[in-house]
Amino acid sequence: MSGWYEVSKSGNGQFRFVLKAANAETILTSELYTTRAAADGGIASVQTNSAVDERYEKKSTKDGHPYFNLKAANHEVIGSSEAYSSQAACDKGIASVKANGATKTIKDKTLPVL
Repeated sequence: MSGWYEVSKSGNGQFRFVLKAANAETILTSELYTTRAAADGGIASVQTNSAVDERYEKKSTKDGHPYFNLKAANHEVIGSSEAYSSQAACDKGIASVKANGATKTIKDKTLPVL
C-alpha cells in the first residue's frame, strides 16, 4: 500500500492537508488554506514537486533538530516535515515524501461522519 493525503478542517474553518506514508505516519503537513479548492491545489503542487530534488529545503530548528520544507517552483513552501532526531532520519523523510507524494488517494476528513 502506498501513502495518501488527508484533508481536514481546523477549528477556525480553514483547511489543511497532510501526506501520510503507508505506515500511517504523517510525513508532510501543509499550511492552512481558506478554501478547500486551495488545499486541493496544494495537494496537486505536492504531487508535481515531490519528485524534484531541488524543491527540498533542509533546515534546523532553534535547538538543532533537522527538518525540511517542500517548495513549489515559485519558492513558496507547500508543506513542512516534523523535526527529526538526526539528518539521516530527515533524509529518510524526504525519501518517503518522494515515494508517496505522487499518490492520487485523498481521504476527506472534512465530511461529517454519518
